[in-house]
Amino acid sequence: MATDGGIHAGSSMETPCWAVRIRRADGEIAGAGILLSPDRVLTCAHVVDRGARVTAEFVGAPGLAVPSVAAWVDGGAYVPETRDADGDPCGDVALLRLEHPRPAEETVRLHRLSAPNRSVRMYGFPLDHNGGIFFRATIVGGVGRDGQVQLSPQTPGELASPGCSGAGVVDDLTGEVIGMVLSGLRDRHGNLFSFMSPAETIVRHLPAVARWTWGMTAVDDRLRSTGDDAADAPLDEPFAQRLANWLRDDGQQVKISLVPVGDATRAATLRRAITLADRELRTPASVDRASLDPPDTVPSAGGHDLAVDATGLTSAEIAERVAERMGLWQHPADPVIERIKAAEVTLTLVVVGVDEAVDPPALVDLLEVLRAKGSRLLLVFRTAGASYERAVCELVARPARERRARLVERLKEITGPLASELYARMATIRAEDTRHVDSDLVRAHAALASLAHAKCAAGDAGQGPDLARYERLAERMARRMATTIRTLDRLIDRRDELRGRLKGYHVLHQRSLYGHSEQGEEDLTVDALYLSAHQLLQATPCDVRAAEAAVDAYMRRIDCQDPERQGPGGACAS
Repeated sequence: MATDGGIHAGSSMETPCWAVRIRRADGEIAGAGILLSPDRVLTCAHVVDRGARVTAEFVGAPGLAVPSVAAWVDGGAYVPETRDADGDPCGDVALLRLEHPRPAEETVRLHRLSAPNRSVRMYGFPLDHNGGIFFRATIVGGVGRDGQVQLSPQTPGELASPGCSGAGVVDDLTGEVIGMVLSGLRDRHGNLFSFMSPAETIVRHLPAVARWTWGMTAVDDRLRSTGDDAADAPLDEPFAQRLANWLRDDGQQVKISLVPVGDATRAATLRRAITLADRELRTPASVDRASLDPPDTVPSAGGHDLAVDATGLTSAEIAERVAERMGLWQHPADPVIERIKAAEVTLTLVVVGVDEAVDPPALVDLLEVLRAKGSRLLLVFRTAGASYERAVCELVARPARERRARLVERLKEITGPLASELYARMATIRAEDTRHVDSDLVRAHAALASLAHAKCAAGDAGQGPDLARYERLAERMARRMATTIRTLDRLIDRRDELRGRLKGYHVLHQRSLYGHSEQGEEDLTVDALYLSAHQLLQATPCDVRAAEAAVDAYMRRIDCQDPERQGPGGACAS
């Protein structure tokens, strides 16, 4: 363990020495904590009472004993959870002071990293695992307006539960602590969710934690909103709305905008959006000021992962900024572009002044690599020159054409082979949940017609078809049709099984009839039951539920006629 604290990539899965177990005065485990300095522990506000003393236990300390130290909230470093006007949670962080310091080598620093799609692990103290246990999860994305992040447990048993609140969230790629567990939730539908507060959000609520936080801040100084912006320049409301929509992920992967030099209003509107969308810069003061503007112009915190002013920078310098933010400092001897290409993580990147970089064509090449890997890009140009036209063509128009072509093929598959496959089964088997099929196919044909006449558009105007909406429609219809096909297949299997059972019992009845009756007298009731079941099973479409009832009635009648299946006094035993 380095003397400056922290765990690093490749470290073992042993109990982290910075992991803290927190007990209340009654001895009950209240939650977890992170040892940031010899005498400071970070935890959730709901784990401790503002004026109460708790006990901090260091389960990963060397030796067999578990050291314990009294602790309490450090002055005003306590931000309880609150709910905003939309019911989204906010805050829930606290900093504890230890009565006696711990060794510096046991401490860890928080690290600022881009959040999306990262694989992480936590070490908490749930019921029945008082000594601590690892939980694994994948970061899904930001939730709410406070900059909190949703985690998806890798298995149902790894949902963060009581005793995990305040645990450090460790990035598997870098081994850095990038946030703190807040809570876990199982909703009424059985879905499992865990939540964390990233390093930037923690620092915003507790500025003192900045001294124990590494990694560059997400926004370049020249892109931060200033106190004079609101006073000196009015808000460009349509532009602010488009920026807020994109930062809330409106389905556009790449957005290209023009903010000419000298357009103070647009420049201030851009800085405002970038600042409000940053987890660390989105202070109560900036939010309160922005709340005076139309609400649909205010993005949520966490809308971007990095905002770079490209003016005077080379593409290599910007690539290094991107790689650092993505946590790609392993294998530093490898070219940075190769590290980015090999990475599985993505980010939401804002680049302002693309055409003012040292080498705009090389920068556009870098941006294409990021786009192809799945990163989202907001690109701002000063003029509609050659670099702008190339970016529009290569980063927006061409991918949109390719995306639309894939969507058209998907819709053709739904309205063609998949529909034929479904209707073939519907002609064979009757099911109750096929009423949606015709309306779904009408919508699919309408989407195809719309896409056939739409033209791809790019840039700030936001023209063209809403591909994301059509993609969601196509996938929803494909899933529903596939589910219906599986249901019909199960019914077909059940029909075939019933046919076999009916045939077997019919043979049994014929043998029994001629084996126990010298004259082979027929039972008209049995014959009628058999004929009814046979006709139902042969009908198209087959009503499997009605056929199943008819087969069961026939089988019961046969069983009751078989002397070997009759109980005392001749009563049917089945």
